[in-house]
Amino acid sequence: MAGLHIAVIGSGGAAMAGAIRAAERGARVTVIERGSIGGTCVNTGCVPSKIMIRAAHVAHLRRHSPFDGGIDAGTPAIRRDALLAQQQARVEQLRLAKYENILDDNPAITLLRGEARFVDDHTLGVRLADGGERTLAFDRCLIAVGARPALPPIPGLAGTPYWTSTEALVADTIPPRLLVIGSAVVAAELGQAYARLGSQVTMIARSALFSREDPAIGVAIGRVFADEGIHVLRQTRIDAVRHVEGEFILDTSAGELRGDALLVASGRTPNTDALQLPRAGIRTAESGAIEVDAQLRTSAVHIYAAGDCTDQPQFVYVAAAGGTRAAINMTGGDARLDLSAMPTVVFTEPQIATVGLTEAAARQQGIVTDSRTLNLDNVPRALANFDTRGFIKIVVEAASGRLLGVQAVADGAGELIQTAAIALRAGMTAGGLADQLFPYLTMVEGLKLCAQTFGKDVRQLSCCAA
Repeated sequence: MAGLHIAVIGSGGAAMAGAIRAAERGARVTVIERGSIGGTCVNTGCVPSKIMIRAAHVAHLRRHSPFDGGIDAGTPAIRRDALLAQQQARVEQLRLAKYENILDDNPAITLLRGEARFVDDHTLGVRLADGGERTLAFDRCLIAVGARPALPPIPGLAGTPYWTSTEALVADTIPPRLLVIGSAVVAAELGQAYARLGSQVTMIARSALFSREDPAIGVAIGRVFADEGIHVLRQTRIDAVRHVEGEFILDTSAGELRGDALLVASGRTPNTDALQLPRAGIRTAESGAIEVDAQLRTSAVHIYAAGDCTDQPQFVYVAAAGGTRAAINMTGGDARLDLSAMPTVVFTEPQIATVGLTEAAARQQGIVTDSRTLNLDNVPRALANFDTRGFIKIVVEAASGRLLGVQAVADGAGELIQTAAIALRAGMTAGGLADQLFPYLTMVEGLKLCAQTFGKDVRQLSCCAA
């Protein structure tokens, strides 16, 4: 593909994966970025949030653990300024090592700082960051501009100093009272983290916690939140938001709520509005998400898109996989993105992890299912940890026993779910999974135990019994 010029709009996970692979396959690549190099994940998403969540976990253990009877608990002093400095230093380190240095060191990739928009289906106009305009012709283009937090249409909200996840992750104080609008990943992760760092947290859910998942997930994590003092208001409508003398006041169907800070965590919206996509013949959904096929091709045959700006699931590893496959296809290959065994993880404690189909989703596809749910008091590792909160659930096709999906709420669920994903990808049955060797006193052994329950009562087995 010598001489092929590929324009990549964005510099996050999808953009970087696509640019690197295209360069490896002989293309000349121009990366166009209007803001911070690295996109959401390293700057304002995955990396800083997981650091904050881990710090909150340590603070929580110092206050309370299952071993308080033998190890004296205490009240940690939270120095938010020091935690924030530690967090941001690691963010900057990773951005430099994994993004900026890679772009600088690759002679086939040119970085252009500015805001891109389509002039036509082979030309971009770029408003340069240091002033002026540039026209950039391309043979192929990868759109990987990501997404940003969405703002719900609540009267009064737009005029207040609310937080999105971006502001919450860099706030230099811990508010005494934090109100959280939302009930899924970001709301749960940051709500629990702030509660563990000292905020009195109230979460406002339009329906239920994790309403798009198996109902058992919301029930299980709701019990954990209640035990930790996080107040969850379910089936609650917000009618108006005010900010008066430094205090947020929310008028809701559950009454008036007051807080010192307000986190809006109710979804994300694609960063496609400034791209002038119709000029290139690129179709989008009503949300602004770019429609792509399994090869990451848009409705314009030589323009591709990947990551959070598309109609695909918004996970950085999906974005990177999509960017890589798009680059292969732009340079003469044939690669497809198969999301049928896509694992997901929510970094609450305990973690929430899923892969494949829920029972409800399988039945919507006309599949007759069978399932088993294993409480964690049947898992030796959980008993040894004195932490049996949560469950592992396996869904199979009733006729064949073939694995269809796994849902888990457990300590380390994010680690065990990859084993489940591989088993699904391999087309294993519950019996086949139950017959595998699993190391004793690991949480992933719970998968084997849950699979065994399709044929026996695991309460009647000795430890390690196969």
